[in-house]
Amino acid sequence: MASSTSTISLLSLFLFSLLAFVSQAQVPANETFKFVNDGEFGPYIIEYDGNYRMISVFNAPFQLGFYNTTPNAFTLALRMGLRRSESLFRWVWEANRGNPVGENATLTFGTDGNLVLAEADGRVAWQTNTANKGVVGFKLLPTGNMVLYDSKGNFVWQSFDHPTDTLLVDQSLKAGAVNKLVSRASETENKDGAYSLVMEPKGIFLYYKSKNYPKPLLYSQVITIDKGSLDHATLKCTPDTDEGYAYDITLNYEAANSSSGGNRILARPKYNSTLTFLRLGIDGNVKLYTYNDKVDWGAWEVTFALFDRDNSIWETECQLPERCGNFGLCEDSQCVACPSSKGLLGWSKTCEPEKLTSCNPKSFRYYKVEGVDHFLSKYTRGDATKEADCGKKCTSDCKCSGYFYNQDASRCWIAYDLKTLTKAANSTHVAYIKTPN
Repeated sequence: MASSTSTISLLSLFLFSLLAFVSQAQVPANETFKFVNDGEFGPYIIEYDGNYRMISVFNAPFQLGFYNTTPNAFTLALRMGLRRSESLFRWVWEANRGNPVGENATLTFGTDGNLVLAEADGRVAWQTNTANKGVVGFKLLPTGNMVLYDSKGNFVWQSFDHPTDTLLVDQSLKAGAVNKLVSRASETENKDGAYSLVMEPKGIFLYYKSKNYPKPLLYSQVITIDKGSLDHATLKCTPDTDEGYAYDITLNYEAANSSSGGNRILARPKYNSTLTFLRLGIDGNVKLYTYNDKVDWGAWEVTFALFDRDNSIWETECQLPERCGNFGLCEDSQCVACPSSKGLLGWSKTCEPEKLTSCNPKSFRYYKVEGVDHFLSKYTRGDATKEADCGKKCTSDCKCSGYFYNQDASRCWIAYDLKTLTKAANSTHVAYIKTPN
């Protein structure tokens, strides 16, 4: 009987030690912790439909692991989700986007306090750059923040300071630090995409990066302020009532050296929604994904979308630059036509503007589309100029695909990417699209 009790005690001690290790690791005196990217892949469905291997850094519902969407190109990432509630795991932080590692890559936590991701041959792909800075330990917090801390408990490094396309609750964009989110390129390409959500001195804005123009193009704004300069913006979640029947998910913002600040309520789920993240998606939309760890099925819910066909408070989907692909006319969040020199044709995913063969003005002409706006038109003023001069500017610019003109306001917009055109009620909003002769 005594032997059995001793065995149970030893087993309990082992399990306690294991649980302590996976969420918090002390820097060892004369060795390193090392996780190797090898072995069998996990059996559950993950975001982006890749293969994955989890490692034993865990604090429910967060766990660290390697995943890939193309063979032998792994990202070290933090996933959110539990096996018992739903099979889909979502990735909420990534270490080495755009710089993948291969099989047998290692994640090493050294005696010098540096956390290093390296290829099997030793090439460093990513690191925290915290060697000899007083780091005494590593832990994954219940918030999803991974931290390296010193003997006083101060954070020397934290993953919350290095977002990619996602903000977790209590995570911030900060002036003078990481002040933006950048979208993923595609489901299979894990590199920076075309969209960015940027905190600037006067607000939080959304930009599209064109291949034909060096400056990012503004397509929406989330917050604007009149006084001061934004210092930080933080995703927050707080009970709406003392009983906690509902929770307010807000984007809180404060300006430096000013009373300017406030919050924008994004969603109000009727359950504890502190396990929420904000994501700048591949398509340029901004959404909140909320995880309810108390349910066994349907644990994930999209609790907010900035561009939403059913939401008149924020934006319609027509304002998304690529809602209708490379080219298309959008009305009521639906792609309704493909503009062409022969008129409005039926839209399909293959719809695109005709390719020009030359920059010589004699090789192309324009066709007119009435009652449309470009995604630039809503949040940029355009140039005050005559309609004819607007056309001359586009004609002389080889990268200009067409121009948009508001005849009432005498404003001109040069379009380097056409993408989605939005149906306008006013026929004085016109577009002129280049087409080969």
